[in-house]
Amino acid sequence: MAIAGTNISLNTDEGFDKITETEKVTSAYFSNGAATLAAANIVSSSLSDTNETYFFGISHKDTATTEEFNVTFGSTNGYGAISTATTKSPTEAIYKQYASLLLAPTEVTGGFIISSPAANGVVTAGKDEEIYVLSARRSNMKDRLNKNSWQINLSGSLSAGGGAAIHLKDDSSTTNPTATPVGDRFNIVSCSSAGVISGSGATSKNYGYFYPDMGVLVFSAQELSASIPGNSAEGGDTVVFDDITHKGFAYPTTTNDSVNRKVGLRFINTLQPTGASLVFRDEEDQVSAQYFCRVRAPQCNFSNNPTFVSGSLNEIRQTTMQGNPVTFITSVQLYNDAGELVAVGNLSTPLKKSFTSEATIKVKLTY
Repeated sequence: MAIAGTNISLNTDEGFDKITETEKVTSAYFSNGAATLAAANIVSSSLSDTNETYFFGISHKDTATTEEFNVTFGSTNGYGAISTATTKSPTEAIYKQYASLLLAPTEVTGGFIISSPAANGVVTAGKDEEIYVLSARRSNMKDRLNKNSWQINLSGSLSAGGGAAIHLKDDSSTTNPTATPVGDRFNIVSCSSAGVISGSGATSKNYGYFYPDMGVLVFSAQELSASIPGNSAEGGDTVVFDDITHKGFAYPTTTNDSVNRKVGLRFINTLQPTGASLVFRDEEDQVSAQYFCRVRAPQCNFSNNPTFVSGSLNEIRQTTMQGNPVTFITSVQLYNDAGELVAVGNLSTPLKKSFTSEATIKVKLTY
């Protein structure tokens, strides 16, 4: 068996013997390999009472213990959860947590301003005091959620005073992103059932913010309630999963509640009617480093294989090769600066080499 014959140093400065490329690769988001989680398969994950004080899981009915998304409700006023004179409401803690996580330091106190003062009068000015937050499972989203390929279809219960279905996606196809401390941010806007956005800019109603790098979608409870209001009398109710009377976004308006109203379940309940669904794809950066191993004319023309030479003087065994030996390159091994083997590439066919030939072998590492 041949022993590695020649050590050739590479100039690994970018653009010389090394070229690095980054390709964005997308795949279906959900754990079962699908890109869509339809209403018929959506269930709320079984969580402990302590967890359900803060958030609820969204799962596929066949793998109910695997959370695909988490959803929560935040209120800067502390509505919808237990609060006392000495204890802050969990919904207030949730609002402030996401404000601190997603907003610039100078914006945290002001909170999320999703409902902008549009000229059409659909939305109002000022801070959104109630929000719903949908957060992705880290292992599912890879590096980030893929923009412009996701869609959320929500529907209320008409018999409970709900509204027609709304279809939501990000506006990355029509609007440049806003820079934030956690990466790009896009608006969440309405679209057709086929994913077509009809308006742009000031003419497009903003339902929330999409942070692809964080895998987080923040929705204005005010805007969701305006589209799928549900029954206005149910704002003080404790929500039950898949209850027909709670398939709308009526939200609580009183503090100092005596129980946890489980408001986050309202979002999951609007995913229950026929036609509702979650459609998502993940995205990851696939980095490829291409190394160009250049073999010059005087290199790799001999072998350390014991059968290559004979006699005490180590003369080339085949007399026809004396003065012009011929070898065959069969593999390339890459070592780091510490002399450690990091990669091996085998050629599909041996490469003939002599003093009268040169070769460039490209090795591509993808990670």
